[in-house]
Amino acid sequence: MFTLHPSLYDTVKSNIIQLEIEGGVCLRDLPPSTVLEIETQNHRYTAVFLGESHALISGHPEYCPEPVLVTISGSTWGGSMLKLRYIGRGMHMEFSHPEFRSPIVTSRIQAVRECAEFTSETASQSPRQAPTNFVQAKGNFARPS
Repeated sequence: MFTLHPSLYDTVKSNIIQLEIEGGVCLRDLPPSTVLEIETQNHRYTAVFLGESHALISGHPEYCPEPVLVTISGSTWGGSMLKLRYIGRGMHMEFSHPEFRSPIVTSRIQAVRECAEFTSETASQSPRQAPTNFVQAKGNFARPS
């Protein structure tokens, strides 16, 4: 376990502790072509990671009904503090879309699941027909066996 600095605001401390409980995915730990399903309160996104912070993302009827290349900044608790290159349960994912000036911020993330690896077969499926061998990411993110 870690020790929080005493000068951090109580809300920041609470968010950091909740992050440790909820878990999530650190993008730098994912190999390129990893496919994730990110379920928020309002939508279910499919993201194919291409490396660094770049992903093909779909699942929002207005911003990305079809896969679009975005840069995922990270996750936020709804304020200005951003956990870079991280998708955390209980947080809001933030990504840059090429057609919008402001970052897109999702509703609260309910679950993060890894799908089968990206292949040409996966690419031909619509986002709503993503593979179904998901692993619920409760606590630490888990990869399918």
